[in-house]
Amino acid sequence: MENKSHAFAAGIFVMVVTALVIGLGVWLTRDRGNYNTYELSSREGVSGLQPQAAVRYKGVSVGKVTHIGFDTQTNGNVRFPIAVRLCPPIAPTTCAVRGQRGGTGRGSVLLDDAGESYPPLPPGSSGLPRLPLRTSPFSQISDQAPAILGQVQEATKRINQLLDEDNQRLLREALDNIGQAAGGINALSRRLDATVQQRLDPALAALPPLAQDARQTLQSLQQAGAQVSATAAEFGQTAQRLNAPGGVIDQATRSAQTLSQAVDRFGTATLPRMERAADETARAARLTGRAATSVSENPQGFLYGPGRGLPGPGEPGFTPPQPAGDSP
Repeated sequence: MENKSHAFAAGIFVMVVTALVIGLGVWLTRDRGNYNTYELSSREGVSGLQPQAAVRYKGVSVGKVTHIGFDTQTNGNVRFPIAVRLCPPIAPTTCAVRGQRGGTGRGSVLLDDAGESYPPLPPGSSGLPRLPLRTSPFSQISDQAPAILGQVQEATKRINQLLDEDNQRLLREALDNIGQAAGGINALSRRLDATVQQRLDPALAALPPLAQDARQTLQSLQQAGAQVSATAAEFGQTAQRLNAPGGVIDQATRSAQTLSQAVDRFGTATLPRMERAADETARAARLTGRAATSVSENPQGFLYGPGRGLPGPGEPGFTPPQPAGDSP
């Protein structure tokens, strides 16, 4: 009996110590943070989401899911409250998205700042404030999966139509034509190579002498240009000397002015005098002509002075002249 009592006491002691150790572990590992509780309501399924699932704000764990159940306020929705520490600021722009971690399928709740304010949601049946819940990318993909599958089926159908026998025959013909064209291009390339070797190579070989000649010609042109520049400079100096005050052009201008003044004086003074002298000379010439005519007609009058003239026809004493053959 005494052994049994000792064994019983030892068992009780072990159980008490185990309970104390477990209680100490729970007490040491308990979460002593301060939390705010919010409520989320989702029309989508929450497969993979369990109580105690992590709540993350920008990737940092800030809380946990406390409970999962149906929303009595909205039929068909799933309600799950979350406990969030006081450290991350929950602003009017904060929204929640249901996420899924890797290939394990374990769900989580992701909080993020949407950048725009959401209208405040009415509190749930429990009186907790509600956060807006956006549709997760996985839900969007699953919602669009039927449409995507239909598009894939349509694309597969069109590919099958594209690869039918007629199109395959046309494709083979096109490939044959492409092969023939490639052969023609290859032949053309060989001919071009032969042409380059036969014609361009000699031309390229002749380029260095041509380049040397071109350099020599360029040097000659440069020398000629220098000579032209020197000639132009000398011409400019000559032009400056010609245009300088007292130069050739200035002297020629003065000579022209002097000649113009002399011509003006000749036209205004000398020429009228010469015209009067010419008139007087003409008058004297006329008088001289008349005198010569008088002398030729009456030389006696020139010698003896003017006398009575011979009677003319019809006057008394007029004797007509006799012919030369009738003399006595």
